[in-house]
Amino acid sequence: MITRILQESDAQLYQEVRLSGLKTNPEAFGSTYDRESNFSLDAVKERIRPNKDKFVLGAFLENGTLSGIVTFVRETGIKTSHKGNVYGMYVTQEMRGKGLGRVLMLELIREARECDGLEQLNLIVVSNNESAKKLYRSVGFDVYGVERRALKYNGQYYDEDLMVLRL
Repeated sequence: MITRILQESDAQLYQEVRLSGLKTNPEAFGSTYDRESNFSLDAVKERIRPNKDKFVLGAFLENGTLSGIVTFVRETGIKTSHKGNVYGMYVTQEMRGKGLGRVLMLELIREARECDGLEQLNLIVVSNNESAKKLYRSVGFDVYGVERRALKYNGQYYDEDLMVLRL
């Protein structure tokens, strides 16, 4: 398995995996398949274009298949630039339970530690997603709060746990 920061040339692969996640686990994301399936390839390229405050990591199998993604975005405010956020973590169904999510998170943390002045990583996870919470706890994240009824999808509410990792 190879993990690396995605480039604009990976936009099509990224979009396929992202849409798969939105379709497979719609309750786990703030966005929707219907919304993002209308994104142009140029919009996706812009979304994944890395810079000093943002990158998307991808995990590739030896055959070149993109099987997992996770995004890092640093806060840009004067008083919040010590924080970074983890978004859009998704591992394809056929690769779940094989340690790929852990590899992605450890690489994201390693990359984030290279950001000058970054002190903590935050993420939000649907409260009933026990496997994701187990993964995040295993790499050092702790729950610091719960937002009740944070998401509403198909008439059902979902709580979200707020998690932090101090770097």
